[in-house]
Amino acid sequence: MVGRVEGKVALVTGAARGQGRSHALRLAQEGADIIAVDVCRPVTDTSAIPASTPDDLAETADLVKGLDRRIVTAELDVRDFAALKEAVESGVEQLGRLDIVVANAGIGNGGDVLHETKESDWDDMIGVNLSGVWKTVKAAVPHILSGGQEGGSIILTSSVGGLKAYPNTGHYIAAKHGVIGLMRSFAVELGQHSIRVNSVCPTNVNTPMFMNKGTMRLFRPDLENPGPDDMAVVAQLMHVLPVGWVEPVDISNAVLFLASDEARYITGLPVTVDAGSMLK
Repeated sequence: MVGRVEGKVALVTGAARGQGRSHALRLAQEGADIIAVDVCRPVTDTSAIPASTPDDLAETADLVKGLDRRIVTAELDVRDFAALKEAVESGVEQLGRLDIVVANAGIGNGGDVLHETKESDWDDMIGVNLSGVWKTVKAAVPHILSGGQEGGSIILTSSVGGLKAYPNTGHYIAAKHGVIGLMRSFAVELGQHSIRVNSVCPTNVNTPMFMNKGTMRLFRPDLENPGPDDMAVVAQLMHVLPVGWVEPVDISNAVLFLASDEARYITGLPVTVDAGSMLK
């Protein structure tokens, strides 16, 4: 049986764990080879979220190889365009082409009202979650255009926070709203080349970026040491469906659809995977 992205090559950023790893594996399951990049170290001095590691990225590579697909990895910060450009060039040289881009790398930190947010936190957030997305696409598009294949698919990870606001995380909200603007602009500019550009907009996802003490305190500031069960009570109120969060594969299934020919005429769309959060 031919996979839905058989014979294609996908660039996935933030691929060491969480949603990025899930996206890489789901695409590999359906026949794609992978260029996987991740920073594999702390990005900020203030984040309470444990950083990904080189071992995490190596594990992603082993899992993709276990699916009998090829993978090229690189450790880099998506704010570093030169490093991104070099990694994409090397990956395309080894794997032969580039068809799919999943600009997924991102950070999350919050807790301050916007007018009290530190400049360094603002700069890190915009640098990774918005400029890093732009730089990823900038590095990738020339290879899609020069590959000789018909078109391509670019998927940018935004958030329900890219479509509406939440308190105490305004820099994240601003960056993710910006990703929607990037997506629409790229869709308009690249459509003439049959390159489609869309966004996925997840709600809470069961990954280290969400399942950590800092996030739990954001949801339950009334408790000294909240756990997942305490957070779930509040998180469920965000959704129409009776869940507090979704799983990484739920987002990956949307990414796969947007990457596949099944979505060949879908472009410029923010696709919510949100358990009905946007209805609230």
